[in-house]
Amino acid sequence: MSFSVFKDFEKCEAAALAKIKDDWQPSSDPTSLLVGNYVHSYFESQEAHEKFVEQNKKAMISSRGKTKGQLKSDYKIADSCIEMLDHDDFFKQIYEPGKKEVIVTGEINGRLWKGKIDSLVLNQSYFCDLKTVDDIHKKHWNEADHNWDNFIFTRQYEMQMAIYEELIKQTFNVDCEPFIFAVSKQTPPDHEAFHFESDEAQFRMQEAMDHILQNQDRYWRILMGEEKPIGCGHCEYCRKVKKLSGFQDVSALEVY
Repeated sequence: MSFSVFKDFEKCEAAALAKIKDDWQPSSDPTSLLVGNYVHSYFESQEAHEKFVEQNKKAMISSRGKTKGQLKSDYKIADSCIEMLDHDDFFKQIYEPGKKEVIVTGEINGRLWKGKIDSLVLNQSYFCDLKTVDDIHKKHWNEADHNWDNFIFTRQYEMQMAIYEELIKQTFNVDCEPFIFAVSKQTPPDHEAFHFESDEAQFRMQEAMDHILQNQDRYWRILMGEEKPIGCGHCEYCRKVKKLSGFQDVSALEVY
């Protein structure tokens, strides 16, 4: 289990299992993911960045028109994000000393988990996660709490940080504090640094771990073939495999 796999199961059990078994893969635009990895690889190492660019140059380089041979606009924005962070002394002081892309493993209530830490500074007991977002201050609708919230809580990053805290402790026997660095894909980019020191932040991290404990056993049983997954009924995968079995009353039509 990992943070991304757990989130997939939260969205749709049927789609998550099909994705893991490689029976189906989402057809969403990969640009956002590539932009994020483009920025991450730069701060991992020059070698990692050059390798990433080489592996993905067909998606990143324009092949027609006046911009042929140049980076596409999304990746020019990513370069702006890199430049913004690269010239910020606080970011460089905190993020750069860490060991990059560190694999951590462990158990949460007897279930196997793994994670990958963007930047881990064990000798100072902290770790960092780097996020690229459309707008740091944009409000997002939180489906779980039915209210507007910031990007960190609506994307469940407090859960990710809680998982990483636990796995780092199990892997290295060190209690580490989580930090998030965020950079926006705006012109010019915005950037910010976040900690989780407040009572509210700590409560939400604990709430996230409690949620994992309440749900992970079912997801594991689905992974092991002991229980059948339930489809959400409206995601890309569910639409693809949907079969009609009869009529429903017009007044029962769901909207979301």
